Amino acid sequence: MKSLAKKLPDCPGVYIFRGPKREVFYVGKATSLRTRVASYFRRDLIATRGPIIVGMVETARTVDFIETGSVLEALILEAHLIKKYQPPYNTKEKDNKSFNYVVVTKEDFPRVITMRARELQGATLKVKYSFGPFPQGTLLREALTIVRKIFPFRDKCTPLDGSPAYLFNQQPRVKKELSQKRLAGKPCFNAQIGLCPGICAGTVSKREYAKTIQRIKLFFEGKRKILVRSLERDMKLAAKNQKFEEAGRIKKMLFSLSHIQDVALLKSDFESKLSSAETFRIEAYDAAHISGTNTVGVMVVVEDGQVQKSQYRKFKIRTSTNDDNASLREVLSRRFGHTEWKMPKLIVVDGGTAQVNTAEKSLEEWGLAIPVLGVVKDEHHRPKNILGDKRLLSAHENAVLLANSEAHRFAIAYHRDLRGKEMRTGKRT
Repeated sequence: MKSLAKKLPDCPGVYIFRGPKREVFYVGKATSLRTRVASYFRRDLIATRGPIIVGMVETARTVDFIETGSVLEALILEAHLIKKYQPPYNTKEKDNKSFNYVVVTKEDFPRVITMRARELQGATLKVKYSFGPFPQGTLLREALTIVRKIFPFRDKCTPLDGSPAYLFNQQPRVKKELSQKRLAGKPCFNAQIGLCPGICAGTVSKREYAKTIQRIKLFFEGKRKILVRSLERDMKLAAKNQKFEEAGRIKKMLFSLSHIQDVALLKSDFESKLSSAETFRIEAYDAAHISGTNTVGVMVVVEDGQVQKSQYRKFKIRTSTNDDNASLREVLSRRFGHTEWKMPKLIVVDGGTAQVNTAEKSLEEWGLAIPVLGVVKDEHHRPKNILGDKRLLSAHENAVLLANSEAHRFAIAYHRDLRGKEMRTGKRT
């Protein structure tokens, strides 16, 4: 089995140790199946995992694996398989009363919360669905944070007027009174930052929120294909009915599901990959204009320190503005609408704190967690400081500066090209 471990793929997934009769001994998840399974055959295993797991490895006869698209999906699949097979070494290694579950309450506007098995057994609240068990509570909470960015849900906020009588479900007279009351107050903090649909402010109907709960249910059941088909159908229906804002929200959900950036779950594994042989893609962005005219934005790509000019992209800004932050928002929004493009490991923007914050907020709206560095320039437009993760900067400083320089050059060239065409034709391009 030790030699088998070296042949496993270097990708997220779930591994299954099996006994002599193919019985399931142990189920685990991994950021890298190859690295994780290989760790069970190190000499210091007894010191790191204890005698129970050492005994399991000595008794096991084979290791199966299932690849997943992300660590988050591996976490969910691990819980599903533990529930299905009840592996003896999972419960021996950890008291199953301390396992964690995701619980959806049975209410008009259900809450989505986490509970331990012993809490769930003695709970007085009504449970509509429960998903688990999840062996690691910290990872589950981090995973739920990622899920919540894709499907905002209620956890603690109180319904409007303290009852299920919500704005969308009322008669016109009551609806007007509730609307006035809603405008007089503020939604909860999570609603303000986009993690709650606004149950407390009456801004979502019972029917619409039920759709969110159904999507969360499908996700935690591992029915990703069914979920994607359902979202695609809802997006097309919204567009057909000219509900373009709703169609746009669903499009972002679909994008986020296809590009789950679970950096919070990767932790040290993510950091170790920064210096690995894996291609490290940097995308740098810049904008150019004169007094708000012919405003353009560009994206350049540097992979493993080498420019990739065939992957450079130009964006003619559609909004008439000289606001660099607004231009950056538009460019990032249009760029991440192209789901067929490779995803970057790092984003570089030209500017300081404001530009970095703008980029991070745009990425958050798409459910992405890609690190951002900002290159601050002096009065001669020379780099004087770089904002962001110093470890990333230390590992890739030359590539970051190259990408930033290329973005500035490419933006200026594109802007001059548009101005030249305008001067030759007498028409604004």
